[in-house]
Amino acid sequence: MTSRKTVRQLDGASIIKDARKALPSSSRRLFGKRILTLGGLALLSGCDLKSEESVNTLLRRMSSFNDRVQAVMFNPNTLAPTYPESMITRPFPFNAYYDIDEVPEVDRQTYRLEVSGLAKGKRIWSLDELHAMPQQSQITRHICIEGWSAIGQWGGVRFSDFLLRAGVDTTAKYVALHCADNYWTSIDMPTALHPQTLLTLTYDGATLPAKYGFPLKLRIPTKLGYKNPKHIVAITVGNEFPGGYWENQGYNWFGGS
Repeated sequence: MTSRKTVRQLDGASIIKDARKALPSSSRRLFGKRILTLGGLALLSGCDLKSEESVNTLLRRMSSFNDRVQAVMFNPNTLAPTYPESMITRPFPFNAYYDIDEVPEVDRQTYRLEVSGLAKGKRIWSLDELHAMPQQSQITRHICIEGWSAIGQWGGVRFSDFLLRAGVDTTAKYVALHCADNYWTSIDMPTALHPQTLLTLTYDGATLPAKYGFPLKLRIPTKLGYKNPKHIVAITVGNEFPGGYWENQGYNWFGGS
């Protein structure tokens, strides 16, 4: 007797519910505004929506769709809200894909930041050189995809200033960031040049603690938390899509908050 695999039929309500869970809050709002019916989902995705595999394909395509829409909607001149010192969250939460006792220890004296790809300027940077550049400070809200948020004070070099000093081709599409804890992510160039995107060297007026990303964290208040990498050791600029640690596992790539 030949066995046949039973294909579970999925109703529209359950698919939309699963899709909403898989997308960040900003994407869920957009999802609700743009796609209101199961027929609209099927038309957009090209899926027959009869199996879990087709639903996963739908979610990947919806994620890509949201990336494109968020990129179009992104205004490089719109600033994220800032806050007074009285609203800083203390203690600021630790968050990573590993436990706090696994935070990498980076030696300040031997640390070097490497810039590669489409850049014609200085390729290797020390912490002293980064500290010698003009410094900015901001008190902004970190928004985690897990549902919590916290307000912190970050100080460092405006990322756009650093990229220009490093001779980066600002017409390139992507900036990838590689970290000492084996994490990596990537952002679009307009976000990299946003005036609030900061190469963070300090937290709350003191040297950036290891648990928050020493020696270098990219703080992007216009993005969700997983787009704010810590312990940065290398930056790559290019036009080939670089993906990211969580993005390669299904998270939205654009990741706007």
